[in-house]
Amino acid sequence: MLTGLLMLLAGTASMAADFLGPQSCKGCHPEAFALWTQSKHARASAHLRTEDTQNARCMTCHGPELTTQEVANVTCETCHGGGEHYSPEHVMRDPELARLVGLEDPGEKTCRGCHDDNAPSLIPFDFRKALESIDHWSPAALERIRAAQASAKDAAQRSGTSRQATATRGAE
Repeated sequence: MLTGLLMLLAGTASMAADFLGPQSCKGCHPEAFALWTQSKHARASAHLRTEDTQNARCMTCHGPELTTQEVANVTCETCHGGGEHYSPEHVMRDPELARLVGLEDPGEKTCRGCHDDNAPSLIPFDFRKALESIDHWSPAALERIRAAQASAKDAAQRSGTSRQATATRGAE
């Protein structure tokens, strides 16, 4: 019976899973989502000229899921696979099960699908450097985003206090 279940799950993983969009990742991975929103991947199609958005070769990398999944830009699922089967919380708590039903661990080969010698970039692709720029899994990355969030919150509070003081002075 266990063998039959594993075969069923393996068959499910080989089917194309539907993309749920980056918002579906945010609930469990808020720091990674926040880092992604600040990334070039989150704005990949915004870097294109209008005519390039109609070019399938450009959109293959800058909006790879736009036509089939109606998801713009390069998102979590572009690299990690469509989340339909692995996104439920009980599945994500079991890394082996999540991978079995479609969660992908992207590597250099995944990145080089777009960042190859044919890409119209003047700067050669350096996988290690690129990996640092998209780091959303290390403790250092999570600490950076928490510090940025705390700084933004402090700035908002200072701004609110400043506006309140100005309004109070104006009322006197």
